[in-house]
Amino acid sequence: MKRIALFLITNLAVVLVLGIVLNIIFAFTGMNSRSTEGLLILAIVFGFGGSFISLAMSKWIAKRSTGAIVIENPGNETESWLVNTVRAQAQKAGIECPEVAIYNAPDMNAFATGMNKNKALVAVSTGLLNTMTRDEIEAVLAHEVSHVANGDMVTLALIQGVVNTFVIFIARVVGGIIDNFLSNNDEESSGHGFSYFIIVFILEMVFGVLASTIVMYYSRKREFSADSGAAALVGKEKMIAALQRLQKGSEPHLEGSLMAFGISGKRSGGLFMSHPPLASRIEALQAIS
Repeated sequence: MKRIALFLITNLAVVLVLGIVLNIIFAFTGMNSRSTEGLLILAIVFGFGGSFISLAMSKWIAKRSTGAIVIENPGNETESWLVNTVRAQAQKAGIECPEVAIYNAPDMNAFATGMNKNKALVAVSTGLLNTMTRDEIEAVLAHEVSHVANGDMVTLALIQGVVNTFVIFIARVVGGIIDNFLSNNDEESSGHGFSYFIIVFILEMVFGVLASTIVMYYSRKREFSADSGAAALVGKEKMIAALQRLQKGSEPHLEGSLMAFGISGKRSGGLFMSHPPLASRIEALQAIS
């Protein structure tokens, strides 16, 4: 319920802010919101705006949705080791040390998030800390640090923004054509009727599902890159051992954008999987000379 409430509140806030921005743009430019140019501006504002506002709020949302506690003053040897390990890896990767956090969850997982590679967050689950060896945890941390160093969060937001823009724009253009055909142009002069919004909603759902395969394709590709980056930081044998340990664990519990940047994702879904199969990732690492 906490995650659902947080999701609804943040999305309502995003829609409100972008709606105000859009009204200001139309007011200053005098552009007709129903023209092709107006629809394109609407699609760009909501497509990219929603994606980047979500990215800007990602650390705040991640901390509250998972209950992650940032280690500001290490209280034990494990916390000190986590912070020192991430700091050393970040220095080697050429970025500033991310915030390091721990969240309470039984599954073995970790994630990285943040809008800026020099102000990121790396969090690990208690399940991972209690199950993996130090070498395996070190590899998982290196994987997440590699995500940050590669700028994967920003790149994924850009791709999501482009996809969102096309979905919103095409759905409205096609929706207008279908609505005019069904209504025999009766409502064309007075604006779109209620049926138009129903059609657009359905088209956005359909196009959105199809377009998500593009985002997931990139998500899977960048997992291989993060694995390779981790191998460069700590050695490929440690990364292979961590992935093999994950094969023995249960399905991860992270959701949404956090799942996309976790060390492990859902193990089924075909084109809609955010992560490649663990076996494929292990094979790719084994092939590195």
